[in-house]
Amino acid sequence: QVQVVESGGGLVQPGGSLRLSCTASEFTLENYVIGWFRQAPGKERERVSCSNRGDGTTLYQDSVKGRFTISRDNAKNSVHLQMNNLKPEDTGVYYCAAHYTYTGQCTPTTLFEYWGRGTQVTVSR
Repeated sequence: QVQVVESGGGLVQPGGSLRLSCTASEFTLENYVIGWFRQAPGKERERVSCSNRGDGTTLYQDSVKGRFTISRDNAKNSVHLQMNNLKPEDTGVYYCAAHYTYTGQCTPTTLFEYWGRGTQVTVSR
């Protein structure tokens, strides 16, 4: 069974940092477009970052640019989201998702077919 698993969430004070990790069983993340999403209470899920397959291109939502960094560790079959200078509005459940496309490109309309169950990130004093 294809499965994506997130880890690394927690409670952090404003200005703090967290590093989320995404791993997978049964398939190799290197071959997929990977997205990080979040859903705050009462709000729709939104994509915060995306990593193309193979060309190193990364995309970010404007609200996280300069604070979040998505990266791949192909040797460990994992993708990370480094989150710095966290703000209370970053609070939510963070999801990792994978999408296969022969182009390897992440677009605004990319539909992701493999999802994890999410990890909670809470930014509060």
